[in-house]
Amino acid sequence: MSLDWMIQIIQSNWPMFLRGAGWTLVIALTGTIIGSLIGLLAGVVRTIPAPEKGIKKNLLKLINAILTIYIEFFRGTPMIVQAMVIFYGSALAFNFHMNPIIAGIVVVGINTGAYMAEIVRGGIISVDKGQYEAAQAIGMNHVQTMIHVVMPQVIRNILPATGNQFIINIKDTAVLSVISVTELFFQTKTVAGNNFRYFESFFVACIIYFIMTFAITLILRYFERKLEGPDNYTVIGNNLHIETAEDMKKKANKGM
Repeated sequence: MSLDWMIQIIQSNWPMFLRGAGWTLVIALTGTIIGSLIGLLAGVVRTIPAPEKGIKKNLLKLINAILTIYIEFFRGTPMIVQAMVIFYGSALAFNFHMNPIIAGIVVVGINTGAYMAEIVRGGIISVDKGQYEAAQAIGMNHVQTMIHVVMPQVIRNILPATGNQFIINIKDTAVLSVISVTELFFQTKTVAGNNFRYFESFFVACIIYFIMTFAITLILRYFERKLEGPDNYTVIGNNLHIETAEDMKKKANKGM
């Protein structure tokens, strides 16, 4: 590896690297947001209590079956294959020619949604059942319970997994080069093809990927610490003294 070549490659091609990194972040961030919304909706629907009978029960079963097929299909197939099917399949089957960037966002969003659906479902299940019962005891229906009691806790609990999915998407956007998305990997291939210095060119890309993922990791950890609250948080007791069994026993001993 030649350091001089690396410096020369950066000096000559930094706009291409910068453009590729920018599109990588845009696609990964937009796809993660879309996928999180899909996963949130799918996760909530899959945890709705099933009615005992009637049309609603059959309808819920049908929706759950469709969601299960969607989740298992997109979790069980590689993103690179999904990109080829969606981009070229839409053109061949429906004569609908998608913009590569839009297609890339759609692929990342749908793929992320399948993973986020299971993450959200796990977060909902992890909430203590007593909180559902308490919400129902004060007259809340299922929707109100989810919005006001469950989802605030779920969002906090799944934040690390969501951030991890965002970082994975930054790296996985490299597969979108097969449908000509001009992200970082695609731009690096172009640079390497122009100067025939493949090792140096992709080493520069490797450093850029690391900078992006490491910076985002630090940002996510900062927000996680903010959500956890201050380290010295203590509950201040009220002035009302509730008599315990031990207090009652002491009083009885004094009276004797």
